[in-house]
Amino acid sequence: MNMAILLQVQNLNKSYGGQLIFSGLSFAVAEKQKLGVIGRNGAGKSTLLKIITGNETADSGQVIIGSTTHLGYLEQQSEFTATETVLDFLQRISNQEAWRCQSLASRFELTEERLNMAIASLSGGWQMRAKLTAMLLLEPNLLLLDEPTNYLDLSTQILLEKFLKTYNGAFLIISHDRHFLKNTCQETLEITAVSCTHFPRPVEEYLEYKERQLVSQQNYNQKIEKQAEHLQEFVDRFRFKASKAAQAQSIIKQIDKISTQKLTIAAADNTVRIAIPKVDKRKTWAIHASKLAIGYTNKLIVDKINLEIACGNKAIILGDNGQGKTTLLKTLAGLLPPLAGEFQWLPNLKKAYYAQQTTEMLDQNEQVGTYLRRLAAPDIKTEAVLKMAGDFLFKDEDLKKPVSVLSGGEKSRLCLAGLLLSRPDVLLLDEPTSHLDFATAEALGQALCEWPGTVIFTSHDRTFSQLLATNIIELSDGQARRYPHNYTDYIYYLENGHLRPTVEAPVTSQATINKTAAKESYLAAKARQRQATALEKRFNQLRIKQSELLAYFTAHPLDYQPEKTKELQNLESEISQVEADWLAIVE
Repeated sequence: MNMAILLQVQNLNKSYGGQLIFSGLSFAVAEKQKLGVIGRNGAGKSTLLKIITGNETADSGQVIIGSTTHLGYLEQQSEFTATETVLDFLQRISNQEAWRCQSLASRFELTEERLNMAIASLSGGWQMRAKLTAMLLLEPNLLLLDEPTNYLDLSTQILLEKFLKTYNGAFLIISHDRHFLKNTCQETLEITAVSCTHFPRPVEEYLEYKERQLVSQQNYNQKIEKQAEHLQEFVDRFRFKASKAAQAQSIIKQIDKISTQKLTIAAADNTVRIAIPKVDKRKTWAIHASKLAIGYTNKLIVDKINLEIACGNKAIILGDNGQGKTTLLKTLAGLLPPLAGEFQWLPNLKKAYYAQQTTEMLDQNEQVGTYLRRLAAPDIKTEAVLKMAGDFLFKDEDLKKPVSVLSGGEKSRLCLAGLLLSRPDVLLLDEPTSHLDFATAEALGQALCEWPGTVIFTSHDRTFSQLLATNIIELSDGQARRYPHNYTDYIYYLENGHLRPTVEAPVTSQATINKTAAKESYLAAKARQRQATALEKRFNQLRIKQSELLAYFTAHPLDYQPEKTKELQNLESEISQVEADWLAIVE
């Protein structure tokens, strides 16, 4: 059955102030197609959606919206009137009756009480729920979602995921959260300044395919270079001998021809590696709080907080919107006074706080490079400052730009880079990945994980959080508690309403153990030896198959072979497992 085309983008081009955003973008979206849109910061993803919706114009190219297409656009910013209630907003946007608005709003847990509140007074997460409801009330068959998980708590993200999994229409989702894209999108669209790649599989498979292609291209170029080197040796040896001069000249032409066959390889996103200046390791607690109460004048949010976080730990603060995550971070950072109780930091710890509002304190006339150099610790070398700038996408001429010309996202990245260069012992981070593409966000998560300092943070990015979190502080119903399980188990609990089932081993009596201990020990040793031998044999077989497949990809660098790619992926996974099993037995 042929699917109707809802949207066509043909050879789209866009520049701002002479700076190329993207060129030659062409793709189509059919009914029920679910596309995740990825690309580095500044690649033009949000600009593309604005052009599709008519909020901006392209320099050239064409956007064709099908006659049966009904767009639903969820943008990062929306205009609310000062006194408009949530219900007023929903009715104004959708022109639907109140009961219809209330019915759909309940899917995102917008109760009658909250529907009657001024929408401007709600947190960013609750405003996003209202915007989602308003968009769906328009009954679109093609959704355009620009960073829908920004400011959403985990519970709402899971609600949105469940909705999108059952949604019968098509959608384009821009997101830097790899976990969210993996759970909702069946296909991938990557945008760069000079290309637009549509891959008919989910984002994980696309990134794996890109990595295989990169390895194949590198191997192909190495092969070309070796051929050229071998021929160059002949030229160097014989070019001045009369009997070989003509042949040498012919080979020089051959070398030039071979060199043109080299493939141009784009820099891989996963090569980003952020180097955070090291700090001293400490084997004691970083902060201790006792009966701490937080909130604002005449508004208690969380009471009787008792916690102790060790130096080097990475603690995530979780909870629904409005439960006090940001308030707790601000209190620990000294930006809000505690309402009761106390907390104490280990003396001489240097603390740094990051939030979206940090950008408001920037000097608008200061240049990017000057700002980073000023915030960097005195002993940090210029190369390290430039490396950090590049990791957060400030390169070359960007360093000379005044802060005033930067976008909101660029200012946030600048603040974050400056914060890391200041060499703090403790980082208090409120949604640090909101303006990072997922390659940079994951590189930051990995760097912080390896960094010996202490991190206390909030984040809606599950991939980032799973990389980093070692402790969980959950805020709920005015109380704080340490969640005893890991982040993955916490997500499972939110999705399923219960913890992962555990299988208990059968209990054996001590008398039986004592009676058979010697025999079991001998038999176990023999069994381990047999297992180790079998694993070694299996390992060698797998490596042979792996070498054969890698040889194929090297010989055919431009072929897309999903079956072979999947086979290689499975082989590498099994090799890793066999190695781990063998090591466990040997140990």
